[in-house]
Amino acid sequence: MSYLRRLRDAAISVVLLVVPFLVLKASLSDPSEVGPIDAFVLRLTAPIQGLATQAAGAVSGPLEEYVDLVDAKAESERLARENARYRQELRSLRALGRENNRLRRLLGLRDQLGHEAIAARVIAKEISPEFQVMRIVVDRGDLDRVRPHMPVISFEGLVGQIRRTRSTYADVTLTTDSSSAIDVVVRRTGARGVLRGMGAKNRYVCKIQYLKRSDDVEEGDEVYTSGLGQRFPPAILIGRVTKVDKEDFGLYQLVEVTPAVDFSRLEEVLVLTSRGREDKEGTGGRPRE
Repeated sequence: MSYLRRLRDAAISVVLLVVPFLVLKASLSDPSEVGPIDAFVLRLTAPIQGLATQAAGAVSGPLEEYVDLVDAKAESERLARENARYRQELRSLRALGRENNRLRRLLGLRDQLGHEAIAARVIAKEISPEFQVMRIVVDRGDLDRVRPHMPVISFEGLVGQIRRTRSTYADVTLTTDSSSAIDVVVRRTGARGVLRGMGAKNRYVCKIQYLKRSDDVEEGDEVYTSGLGQRFPPAILIGRVTKVDKEDFGLYQLVEVTPAVDFSRLEEVLVLTSRGREDKEGTGGRPRE
């Protein structure tokens, strides 16, 4: 029995070695030179090769699609990472561009006013009925030149005045604070009054006091500093009239002003540390054209 098993195993081994050799030889032969044995092998193995080809196609198709999907996913993730990095770089460049533009406008305003000024960065804001201030950072060397009541401006207009100074920062009283009082002029008509902050809880707004009912004031009129009292330079934009209420009695009318400066988005300011050329020469508070 063991002899027969060994003989069978040997026969199977020979067949497994010889048949593939014959199939390979017949497949690689020139069709014009195929012999009887090769033709017989090809006819015998053709159905098997067809089934093998179909099976290979059935397996390789989905496998190739899977590999393509894996590669596409990896490429998509790589492109998404690069796109996110480029978007972040673009945002940074745009932010730097906006900052440079603001700084150029501030420096241009300083040159236009003829004032000595110190640039400062806004680090905090607070709005409440009792305390409407903004905190700015000033270089320690420059902070020695900063004093209370010095005007603080941006390229949009008047921000307020220095309230107090500390180690490396200063607090600024905004024009909208209830303790702020500024002599102002309505540009279109020359009407004068005193601008006071209303200390509104949820918005920035001022009012002009002592405007006579006969003074010509309309919504949209621009309001500037008059320069009287010499605390604030003349012709600094404060805001625009947004409400006019002429009551039937009394000497004065109620005029509300919305500041030109958007305090919620303010990032850089100038602290005016000296009087300007026109202040020294005298302008009579006439708004600058």
